[in-house]
Amino acid sequence: MLSTNIETFLCCDKPFDKAETILFGAPFDSTTSYRPGTRFGSSAIRRESYGVESYSPYQNRDLEDAPVLDCGDLELCFGDTAYALKQIEARAAEILDACKRPFMLGGEHLVTFGAFQAVYARFPSVHIIHFDAHADLRDDYLGARLSHACVLRRCHELVGDGRIFQFGIRSGDREEFRFAKEHTVMHRFSLEGLQETLAALSGKPVYFTLDLDVLDPSVFPGTGTPEPGGINFDALREAATLVCQRANIVGCDVNELSPPYDPSGISAMAACKIVREMLLALGN
Repeated sequence: MLSTNIETFLCCDKPFDKAETILFGAPFDSTTSYRPGTRFGSSAIRRESYGVESYSPYQNRDLEDAPVLDCGDLELCFGDTAYALKQIEARAAEILDACKRPFMLGGEHLVTFGAFQAVYARFPSVHIIHFDAHADLRDDYLGARLSHACVLRRCHELVGDGRIFQFGIRSGDREEFRFAKEHTVMHRFSLEGLQETLAALSGKPVYFTLDLDVLDPSVFPGTGTPEPGGINFDALREAATLVCQRANIVGCDVNELSPPYDPSGISAMAACKIVREMLLALGN
């Protein structure tokens, strides 16, 4: 009998009752301030995932054995940012209510706020580990408080001081860096301090948000906000794997792939491998 054709991330087709991690896409880029296109990120990651192996020689694990279900992309409202975030929050809450872990594929970075609100409602003591080129701590961007440039500031309004740990940051306005000095734990330019952070957060609920533009544009040109001076692929792979293995991850996301700016497909492939390594590490 013929069945519905549903495209999933590589091997992420386990039954819902057997899955521990639920992938979903948030194809949204309506607040993009430079170059749009991240709305195509989640579908590109799924499509290109079939160009990588399900087996990871880095971890000696295979996605065929991973308890993961990909439930597809949300159909988001592009004309109403607040409503789109509510849609994302509702999907993440549905996953959490089933005692499973939401793993979101963006989308611009603002989508994190929707998923994080659901996680915060269930885990009020949650901490955030944030990999990014940009601080994302503006109070508003051109008058808009719901912007990809403000997403960590909105999250801070929920969790308060000392619970956001930022790595790889190399861009932001002066006020963002002043704010970070007083309210977050920011590690500029690199991933140094990650081991110590993970030790301090041992056993505590953690939301992990990974903006792929933390990578140097020479490695990852397919993003709307390229920022020279970033880290290399192996540094990110090792760090993301470490976070997923050692932290108590209650939700996570990977965002800011913008496929139109890298027709070679290399950026999408890099995103696929990062997602694969994270999924395998979460099952450790």
